[in-house]
Amino acid sequence: MACGAELLDLLGDICRTDQWHSAAAATRDRKHHASYQQQTGWETAARTAVYAGRSVIEGVASSVRPEEATPARKLLRVMDDTLPFPEP
Repeated sequence: MACGAELLDLLGDICRTDQWHSAAAATRDRKHHASYQQQTGWETAARTAVYAGRSVIEGVASSVRPEEATPARKLLRVMDDTLPFPEP
């Protein structure tokens, strides 16, 4: 399940990513704000896709096999602890 654990880590990274949202928030009221604002859609869509699979991740987290359950539980914690995107 090493590959699965790496995949769950990648999904956690997707949940935590807010590069474009942070950039848009930081440039508010400046000339580049509109440019950054246009880039926030992919982050929103990616995070939404990860959260849409939560029930599957919860199922894996309940596995009796620690090599499956541990990374899934870690991802669930990331999902629960990730703050909403900053306001652009």
